[in-house]
Amino acid sequence: MAKTADGSYPTQLIAGDGEFNAPGLRDFINSVKLHECGLSYAVVAIMGPQSSGKSTLLNHLFYTNFREMDAFKGRSQTTKGVWIAKAVGIEPFTIVMDLEGTDGRERGEDDTTFEKQSALFALAVADIVIINMWCHDIGREQAANKPLLKTVFQVMMRLFSPRKTTLLFVIRDKTKTPFEYLEPILREDVQKIWETVHKPQAYKDTPLSEFFNVEVTALASYEEKEEQFKEQVAQLRQRFFHSLSPGGLAGDRRGVVPASGFSFSAEQIWKIIRENKDLDLPAHKVMVATVRCEEIANDKFRCLESDKDWLALEQAVKTGAVSGFGKSISSILKTYLSEYDVESAYFEEDVRKAKRQYLESKALQLVYPAYITLLGHLRANAFESFRTRLEKCLARGEGFAASVRRFQQSAMLEFDHGCSDAAIQQANWDASKVREKLHRDIEAHASVVRSEKLSELHAEFEKRLSGALSEPLESLFEAGAPDTWVSVRSLLKRETDAAASDFFSAVAGFELDQETVDKMLHDLKECARKLVERKSREEAGKVLIRMKDRFATVFNHDKDSMPRVWTGKEDIRAITKEASCESLKLLSTMAAVRLDDKPDTVENVLFSTLMDRTDTISSQSRDIGVSGDPLASSTWEEVPPEKTLITPVQCKALWRQFKAETEYTVTQAISAQEAYKRGNNWLPPPWAILAMIILGFNEFMLLLRNPLYLLVLFVTYLLGKAIWVQTDIPGMFRNGILAGLIALSTRFFPTVVNILSRLSAEGDDRETLASQQLTSQSFRKQTWQQPESVSSSVPDSSVSSVSTETGSEYSSPQVIKRRVSHEEEKKMS
Repeated sequence: MAKTADGSYPTQLIAGDGEFNAPGLRDFINSVKLHECGLSYAVVAIMGPQSSGKSTLLNHLFYTNFREMDAFKGRSQTTKGVWIAKAVGIEPFTIVMDLEGTDGRERGEDDTTFEKQSALFALAVADIVIINMWCHDIGREQAANKPLLKTVFQVMMRLFSPRKTTLLFVIRDKTKTPFEYLEPILREDVQKIWETVHKPQAYKDTPLSEFFNVEVTALASYEEKEEQFKEQVAQLRQRFFHSLSPGGLAGDRRGVVPASGFSFSAEQIWKIIRENKDLDLPAHKVMVATVRCEEIANDKFRCLESDKDWLALEQAVKTGAVSGFGKSISSILKTYLSEYDVESAYFEEDVRKAKRQYLESKALQLVYPAYITLLGHLRANAFESFRTRLEKCLARGEGFAASVRRFQQSAMLEFDHGCSDAAIQQANWDASKVREKLHRDIEAHASVVRSEKLSELHAEFEKRLSGALSEPLESLFEAGAPDTWVSVRSLLKRETDAAASDFFSAVAGFELDQETVDKMLHDLKECARKLVERKSREEAGKVLIRMKDRFATVFNHDKDSMPRVWTGKEDIRAITKEASCESLKLLSTMAAVRLDDKPDTVENVLFSTLMDRTDTISSQSRDIGVSGDPLASSTWEEVPPEKTLITPVQCKALWRQFKAETEYTVTQAISAQEAYKRGNNWLPPPWAILAMIILGFNEFMLLLRNPLYLLVLFVTYLLGKAIWVQTDIPGMFRNGILAGLIALSTRFFPTVVNILSRLSAEGDDRETLASQQLTSQSFRKQTWQQPESVSSSVPDSSVSSVSTETGSEYSSPQVIKRRVSHEEEKKMS
């Protein structure tokens, strides 16, 4: 393409060998900005014999710069192929096509293929076709215009649904013959040619005017009357102004291709013509529209993908909800769709709409993931709002069901508002599934919270019942009164009724159905019953300890709860039986759970079997002749196994262990009673005393006459008393007489020696202590001259250590000797 000063940009569109110059055409369109014209452009093509002045006429008519023939070099082919240029200074935008001349000697007589192809191309592309012909050929049968017109009409038949084209006959080098005579002759020749051309059956009777607007004009000779020629050309030029207006040269055109599709359309038309196929202009128009609209749509989609505003929104949506998302996206999409509408406005409407939908669909597919992500953020925000508000409301103690309804409605409204804000004008997306998921999430969370709160409430009331029942139950079971289970049932009913009433008030805010509330109250009462049963089993495990404590309390205390002193007047057998009965009552109380107030025979069986076993066996022997053991069983009559705390067999074993462990207490009481009797009955009987007086009168008188015997007897008594105490003679004979005599023989003499040694030591200590006291008193008088004196005698029973004024500890020699002698006595024993 050569750029000219006048701006016509002449470019070879099709080379002489038929090669289409697509890059050159695109450069030409970009240079002259044809794509901005829409439908406001016209195409003018010129056809005619070789060297008939076609290029010269175009250059003068449209101010183009096509190459012209040099007459001094001879008549030869100047234009090869098809050239294109822009008409300068004409409105609307006009494209001028200069075709290679027909009937040229360069291609030869038989090579008319390119002529027909270029003629068909001109008729398919141009709105106005100028037929350049010599004036002297008009009316001649073998003139050059006849083959040209036949070619035009023949190729016209290859266009399916041909469009209406203006044929402008330009008569060159007009002679003196008036134009009024020339024009009818030319029209008659054209009509004859049209009638003789073979036409398809569909167009057999179609008149020439259906396909062509025939216009005729004449021009003077350019070489002989140049000025006149230029004037006439200037007048003809005026007819090309506003050629697209109604009544203009191209005013009746149909099936025009928009300017942006001209390049593709021309290339495809020439491709079809070169392949020697029939050209279907309507189908070609649709094809061009399809390709171009798709190109425009793809271009707009690529622009959308790289749009900064869209990329910023897409990035922002990844981190959270974006306010005004729908409005922003709608504005961006509207911008690119509007640009598409502007650029594709002149293409086939159906194709344009289809490709617009295609662009809109791709754009929405691009935006949809961000939209879904935004809905996810909106759902998460609404759910979090519901959860947070519900937690705060429940922390304040408000009703659960009312709070859930209120905050659920608020969360759904918040989500709906967010969806409205995110709605895209060009899309009709349904957010109902996300809304349903939000609703399900809220319902599920509310259900979980409801379960947790009810569980916490149930656990709280269980803890309350446990606190209210544990200590009273322990106290009741420890007391073991006859009406223990009556008190337990009363306590259980009172506490469960109070807890049930408070629980019913507490769950009122949950708005549960009556059946659920009844079930929860029943579970709460069952929990209380299980608590009592569990506590009963715990206490049943301590029954032996309780029985022994009960026995010790009753056995060791009188009715006034004062400790017993075993003086010998008490009936130990009766006391033992009473204490055992009380312990056995405790055992019968703890043997089974009696929350249903059903009578049983546990206590009777235990008393009849364990307390009155001898009488029972005797009566049974008399009645049935055999003896049986009611406790030789693992179940109680009238007591279900699940209510049994201590089986009959276990009761029997416990009672046996109880008797064994309380036997020592009874034995100790009996021993204490006997010891008390022995301690208080040291005098012999009166008859013995009288006999001793009568029989020992002589010895008594002997002692009165000689007091030395009394002293000997007194010393002998003291010595015997000391030996009795030191050797523990009663303890020695506790294991038998023989063992006692053997032990006494081994310990008698060492004990006597030890007693005598201790008496001697006590005498020496007494003298030493007296001398020390005298020395101390004199020393004090000499040193401090104090009037106080210290007692000069210390009794034998004085403490073993005396604190001096200096704080030191002093042990008397007597005490030391006593310790030494005591240790020696232990070694000897």
